[in-house]
Amino acid sequence: MLRRTLLAASRSPRLERAARTAPVARSVVRRYVAGDRAGDALRVTRELCSAGLRVTIDNLGEDVTERAHAERTAHEYVALLRRIAEDGLAPWAEVSVKLSALGQKLGGNGAAPSPDGEKIALDNAARICAAAEAAGTTVTLDMEDHETVDSTLGILAQLRVDHPRTGAVIQSYLRRSEGDCLALAGPGSRVRLCKGAYDAPASAAFTRRRDIDLSYARCLRVLMNGRGHPMVATHDPRLIDLAVALAALGGRDPGTYELQMLYGVRPRAQARLAAEGQRVRVYVPYGDDWYGYLVRRLAERPANLAFFLRSLLGRG
Repeated sequence: MLRRTLLAASRSPRLERAARTAPVARSVVRRYVAGDRAGDALRVTRELCSAGLRVTIDNLGEDVTERAHAERTAHEYVALLRRIAEDGLAPWAEVSVKLSALGQKLGGNGAAPSPDGEKIALDNAARICAAAEAAGTTVTLDMEDHETVDSTLGILAQLRVDHPRTGAVIQSYLRRSEGDCLALAGPGSRVRLCKGAYDAPASAAFTRRRDIDLSYARCLRVLMNGRGHPMVATHDPRLIDLAVALAALGGRDPGTYELQMLYGVRPRAQARLAAEGQRVRVYVPYGDDWYGYLVRRLAERPANLAFFLRSLLGRG
């Protein structure tokens, strides 16, 4: 119930306006979002990399309604990747991209992707992938709501023809995800596994937290037994322990998989895991469009709400 309430809140313009105008909002948001500009994200990235962590940077925004906006987003990523290369951060920093921010839903009915929108998103994503390759780093395509999965995986397949290191994201709350992991667990494939932060009907998604966790464990086993590079995105200590155990059981070296966590959430655990020899990557978002991102992160794992509430009380 809490998860569904938070997901509904993430789509509420009224609640977004209230959150943006709350006096405490900006100070709290700064704990979980690097800032409004690329320079803010790069500053945080340098700090994290110097502490032995890796980073994936997300320029916040989604569901664009104008082609010019989608092209500006692509240009922002290309410029960001150039700065990553210039700062010498490419060995440790990559980018994460939402296809709906690149035009995936343009020309459609507003909910599902359209052929025209897919073509626009593919062209923009290809520009970003080429820039990442030139910079010496990679791109991961974020997964969004359940209606975009087939479209996103189709665009991924086309991008991987010329840019085989392009990463994918699979969400364990969807019933289809174990099969998608099987299809993606081939040599060289980079797959980030997360629980998922969108709403979906029960016909398409698990609704109980226990079922989502069990699906995560099944998907994790598939990826760890595969020949790709699993990216284990969770703050759940049980699932982190399972990932490490499965990697050891399969004879995987730490460099053949990685753990991923969100900026601002469990930073001490991030540092500890890195000190233990794990490859840890921090998801660093930036930009003004933070509201939907932040509320969905709270919905993805209710324990995240405790981190946020402690921040409101000044104890984060």
